[in-house]
Amino acid sequence: MSRLMTPRLEEALEGYPLYSQDGKGKEAVCRAIFALGAVRWFILEGEREENDTILFGIVVGLAEDEYGYISLNELSEVELDLTAQGLGKLQVRLQENFTPTPLKNLQDFRLQQFLAKFEH
Repeated sequence: MSRLMTPRLEEALEGYPLYSQDGKGKEAVCRAIFALGAVRWFILEGEREENDTILFGIVVGLAEDEYGYISLNELSEVELDLTAQGLGKLQVRLQENFTPTPLKNLQDFRLQQFLAKFEH
């Protein structure tokens, strides 16, 4: 089991299996946020698959902002090696005390910029 799977995350994903928020756009509820530096993963849904959990959401801060799937096990293995800068290795972290919120209400400029591309 992934180091990122917490009882709080498990509870947040309950009732939000994959495809449960299809077509909701900005009304979709963000269930959790993961971060590593300036990269943020806004998780909308997920479900257990054997000894892993497959998540779906939006990632911003990489080369391209996009919707996509990610394995929780893979996410927990991502690290940024900044030992040469004296910072050690940074790992993806779950934003603690996050309350599930509709995407349209999240105060994240890059996320809102990405979502605006899909408005009619």
